[in-house]
Amino acid sequence: MKTTISVYDFRDAFQQANRQDNFSYDGLRVLFEALEEYEESCGDEIELDVIALCCEYSEETLEEIASNYGYDLEGEDEDEQRDNLIEWLNERTFVCGYTKDNSIVYQNF
Repeated sequence: MKTTISVYDFRDAFQQANRQDNFSYDGLRVLFEALEEYEESCGDEIELDVIALCCEYSEETLEEIASNYGYDLEGEDEDEQRDNLIEWLNERTFVCGYTKDNSIVYQNF
């Protein structure tokens, strides 16, 4: 048995699990869209487990990621720094995308 949910239901599930601080409002949209794309591309359905998603994925600013992983932010502007960091992360893990505020949602590694 399955229930199809919208991005709003997805966000509500994080609120109900008291995990609304793990991702920004926009970060949850990025994560939701990446998970939907994964389901469509491989045909596997994902069970909504908020706690597991909070353990498996993170949303962090460019500076936080650089500090946590010893990455030297390179580039002339923030967009170039973000793109370089996403390329570096993609070599190590799955990057879901980035938010309007330039934070990156990625699978922990």
